[in-house]
Amino acid sequence: MPTELSPSGTGAAVAPQARLMLLLLLAPALLWLVGLIVLPHVDLAVLSLRERIAPRQYAPSLAQYRTFIEEPLYWHTFVRTALMSIFATLLTLLLAFPVAWTIAKLVRGRVKSLLLVLCLIPFWVSETVRTLGWMILLRESGVLPALLVQLGITRVPVEMLYRDATILVGLVYTSMLFMVVPLISALESLDDALIEAAYDLGGNGPSILRQIVIPHAAPGILAGCIVVFMLTLGNYLTPTLLGGKNSLWFTEQIYTQFITRFNWEQGAAFGFLLLGLSTAIVWLGLKLTGQKFGEVMQRS
Repeated sequence: MPTELSPSGTGAAVAPQARLMLLLLLAPALLWLVGLIVLPHVDLAVLSLRERIAPRQYAPSLAQYRTFIEEPLYWHTFVRTALMSIFATLLTLLLAFPVAWTIAKLVRGRVKSLLLVLCLIPFWVSETVRTLGWMILLRESGVLPALLVQLGITRVPVEMLYRDATILVGLVYTSMLFMVVPLISALESLDDALIEAAYDLGGNGPSILRQIVIPHAAPGILAGCIVVFMLTLGNYLTPTLLGGKNSLWFTEQIYTQFITRFNWEQGAAFGFLLLGLSTAIVWLGLKLTGQKFGEVMQRS
């Protein structure tokens, strides 16, 4: 008579095959993670913790980090970049929330699809083209200054580039989609009956927004803020083109150390400082809101 496999034997035979299949499925992602993220960061860490003492001779040192602390320009640029990134994130949230609410709750069908497409259209072209478009609009001989002169608002064309406000406009425009999408995802799961019940119980718009809508959309809000803040903090092209040489953006300092001065050790240290700043801000946001990173990223 043929022998029958016991359930435990079958499970023992299937388990190695399942683990092997899972490993094969995860292999591309693991190779990408290790090759493009882990190893470069390890190499940057090694570079940032050494000092060149002679041609092709290095010694372990914290001199690169001491240089950052002792040079006012570096830490001033560092703090300025952090504050402007936070402000750009908050401004993006204020502009994106009404858009997301309109798409999620107020429109249906083709109008909803049209609004989503309008949010996506700017991202059909590269960031370089979008930024150059803003330069064409805002430069002294551009479209907007000429329009202001024709309307009698200004007597002569005004140079609108190379200002903090211009940098913020470019950063918000570049990041808007990454705030709108998680907000739509969070708001669509909000039951309309809750809002109707709140109105029936005497609630008004501000109170419902504060007590029902915002708490429900908190994971989407935090997810959008995390993504936008990290993209803004690490942005190089938009601040450089719209802010010019006086943009004082920290990624420009990193570029200068790597490409212009060939000081890879100092550039690596600056890169790790920027990474530490973004990690600290994200951790602080999670602590203040009492949410977990994994649950928040599911909304993004």
